Amino acid sequence: MSEERYPGWYSFIKEKHPKFIKALEQLGETVRQEGPLDDKTAHLVQLAAAAASRSEGSVHSHTRRALKAGATPEEIFHAVILLTSTIGFPQTSAALSWVYDVLGEAAE
Repeated sequence: MSEERYPGWYSFIKEKHPKFIKALEQLGETVRQEGPLDDKTAHLVQLAAAAASRSEGSVHSHTRRALKAGATPEEIFHAVILLTSTIGFPQTSAALSWVYDVLGEAAE
């Protein structure tokens, strides 16, 4: 993806409440820098959390961010399928479909 695109609702909030979104983005950056995990690993962890919390938008976002940070599609799939015994197959399957949404974009 050559330019950063945001989902419509996020863009709306960003336009209406720029200080709020700036603080949110700074928090995300701060917590990623707080420990020894590299960006790729951090986004894979956040991707797994997004899948576990059933957040389609966050799965999309962290899939894109993990790719940008150097994760391969295989690493992304593995991060999600590792959740099967924790969150169950139906939720894992849903998360995989959301990952495929993004990977389909990346292949275009």
